[in-house]
Amino acid sequence: MEQELNDLMKVRREKLAELQAKGINPFGERFAVTHHAQAVRDNFASLENQPVRLAGRLIAKRRQGKAGFANLQDVTGQIQIYIRRDETGEAMYDLFTKADIGDFYGVSGHVFKTGKGEISVWVKELTLLTKSLRALPEKWHGLKDMELRYRQRYLDLIVNPEVRRTFILRSRIIQAMRRFLDRRGFLEVETPVLHPIAGGAAARPFITHHNTLDMALYLRIALELHLKRLIVGGLERVYEIGRIFRNEGISTKHNPEFTMVEIYQAYGDYTDMMELTENLVAAVAQEVLGATQVTYQGEVIDLTPPWPRLNMLAAVKQYTGVEFAAIPTAQAAREVADRLGVPVEPGASRGQVLESIFEARVEKHLVQPHFITGHPVEISPLAKRNATQPEYTDRFEVFITGREIGNAFSELNDPLDQRERFERQLAMRQAGDEEAHMMDEDFVTALEYGMPPTGGLGIGVDRLVMLLTDSPSIRDVILFPTMRPRED
Repeated sequence: MEQELNDLMKVRREKLAELQAKGINPFGERFAVTHHAQAVRDNFASLENQPVRLAGRLIAKRRQGKAGFANLQDVTGQIQIYIRRDETGEAMYDLFTKADIGDFYGVSGHVFKTGKGEISVWVKELTLLTKSLRALPEKWHGLKDMELRYRQRYLDLIVNPEVRRTFILRSRIIQAMRRFLDRRGFLEVETPVLHPIAGGAAARPFITHHNTLDMALYLRIALELHLKRLIVGGLERVYEIGRIFRNEGISTKHNPEFTMVEIYQAYGDYTDMMELTENLVAAVAQEVLGATQVTYQGEVIDLTPPWPRLNMLAAVKQYTGVEFAAIPTAQAAREVADRLGVPVEPGASRGQVLESIFEARVEKHLVQPHFITGHPVEISPLAKRNATQPEYTDRFEVFITGREIGNAFSELNDPLDQRERFERQLAMRQAGDEEAHMMDEDFVTALEYGMPPTGGLGIGVDRLVMLLTDSPSIRDVILFPTMRPRED
């Protein structure tokens, strides 16, 4: 193994051995921290000349004869430390001089300001907490290789402060969502990740096997069907923030595992979910960012409610000129799609063609928040039919920056209609559509016991975080995105 180590790693291994020979533990013990870097800077007036204890990673080091400066980085940022040999003693100062960039240290001292006005900590005691055996990426080059950043997120977090900020904001966004829903009387629950039937969405699942039960199981593709079982059981307002798994492609908008919040409200409908959606997003933005106007990739997005409502048929007509409502058959719809240059499956239904045209020609124009309503029954197997246009459903999708971030509907609570739709989906599945919904007998049974009129909503947490952190790719907001293993 020694032959495989590069020169820098060999030097660090030698320093490791030297420390151990001196009886210094290179992978030290706990260190009681009293302050963080940002708090020291923010509260300098009250902390000047006061004792503090900080810990973090050594990011930069400069020696000036018998004294030295260094930058210590913790979760809040960096702060300068100052050390003098005549105050700490020879052994402790020697520990500083031989320190490597990337090592973790604890410092005890008092807060002061240098002659150049830099808020710093005057070190009285220096403690090695962890010896770093690998060199960090050169600070003047940083970590720019996107693939390496995603594969080694720990390095990305060390050297790119804006990345740390993104993931701190992600946590705060989710906390703000919980607070908003809790204040409205929703109960947070947990439902299974392993399902005997993949349901609640049109998606290809991941399949696994349970050895003891000798049965196939699916990683969940949605939270929906278990949450609606809870509505049947009398829990009137429920939500879950959970990980979803779909065996699909990877892009700037898609990762095989992602986070969703799904919300269900008994005695409501999709219009209640519209009000909930726009107020939830606006409230989260206000709490976390201090404003309901955000800038995404140079475009100012106004999240202030209310948001425009636009029927899917009207949207297609607006952006393609096609009066889709006048198209009588699926064959005629496929011919229109062909003229528009929109690819569709040979046997696609009229509703599926409408969806394909919308996705190809309309979505990219929906930069500001929009609710798109009036989805065909064929693509909405779990949504309630519209009372006046039964071939369409009481459903909406919400689009911002040209991408869908949420989906909601008045939940289908007619068990007979639900069974018929499952059977049609099952026929599509048997014909080769791997994303068609499976038959879920237990869910139909639950509906037969009675589910009150209910509004349901799902929001893609990752896409919302992308918007609120100005991140161009979903991989920028998932700490460990799915990656193909390196061949080397």
